Amino acid sequence: MEHAPQPNEAQDALARAKAAIGRIEAAATKIADTPLPSPSATEGASSAKVTALVNKHEAMREEVAVTMRELDSIISKLEI
Repeated sequence: MEHAPQPNEAQDALARAKAAIGRIEAAATKIADTPLPSPSATEGASSAKVTALVNKHEAMREEVAVTMRELDSIISKLEI
C-alpha cells in the first residue's frame, strides 16, 4: 500500500529532481563546449575517433534515458 508523500518528502523529491536536471544541463553544456576532434592525417585514426565518439554518445544517451525515467517516476509520485 502506497502512502501519500508528506510535505517534506515531496519537497525533498522535488529538490532531487531539480538537482538532477541541473546535472543534465551541466553535462549538456560540457558536451556542447567540448571541441570535436580535429581531422586526422589518416582515415583509420579518424574512423577510430568517430567510433569512440559514437560509443560515448550512445552511453550518454542511455544515462540520460535512465535519469529521465527516474525523474518521471518522482514526478508521478508527486502528482498523486
